[in-house]
Amino acid sequence: QVQLVESGGGLVQPGGSLRLSCTASAASGSISSRYMMGWYRRVPGQWRELVATIHSDGTTRYADFVDGRFTISMQAARYTVDLQMSGLKPEDTAVYYCHLRPYLQDEHWGPGIQVNVSS
Repeated sequence: QVQLVESGGGLVQPGGSLRLSCTASAASGSISSRYMMGWYRRVPGQWRELVATIHSDGTTRYADFVDGRFTISMQAARYTVDLQMSGLKPEDTAVYYCHLRPYLQDEHWGPGIQVNVSS
């Protein structure tokens, strides 16, 4: 059983920063060493959308709206992914979801963590 534990959300003023973190926990050796982790978000009334992903080989991908404001990083051996968000805007307000896709195994989603950007 794989569980994703998210942390770091909250309320921040426009222009501020937040760091989201997610760790996958499971029985030792049960998750492929080749995998992709990432963050998605959902604004009420809209579809869930990609924010950023990172592969275990270090390859990263960002949504266009990130525009250099966010940085995704990984501690591969610990199945941990962080998303450093800076220059936050009110339109970044959403529920952010951690995602794990191991190679040739089932994908997993975290429960979601709220980020509010407001003055």
